[in-house]
Amino acid sequence: MKMKYLISAVAFLAFTSYASAGGVPVKSADGVLVGKKGMTLYTFDKDAAGSGKSVCNAQCAINWPPLKASRYAKASGDYSIITRDDGTKQWVFKGKPLYYWIKDKKPGDKTGDGVNGVWHIVKP
Repeated sequence: MKMKYLISAVAFLAFTSYASAGGVPVKSADGVLVGKKGMTLYTFDKDAAGSGKSVCNAQCAINWPPLKASRYAKASGDYSIITRDDGTKQWVFKGKPLYYWIKDKKPGDKTGDGVNGVWHIVKP
């Protein structure tokens, strides 16, 4: 019985480490895709799905920080990884790069949904 708990604990720690090292984003209880620390993720209409490119750079990427993928991250299912113009890696969901919104301050905030009519929360 103790071995079962030990294995579960090790698996949990491995998953947690994987997620923080660039693991696949997860769906929150309300069905919204979230990244590190439970912060809401968004897509940008100006990113062409499946292009393998983010057009949100410079000031845009300051206001809408990309969901970075570590060098150890591995694409899986609907999730892939692109290389940004600055050489960093970014997570992509169903062909669309994923971003945070600088004005979201705590988990559950969704203040970026609908900004300028081109930013949207992700509901897988």
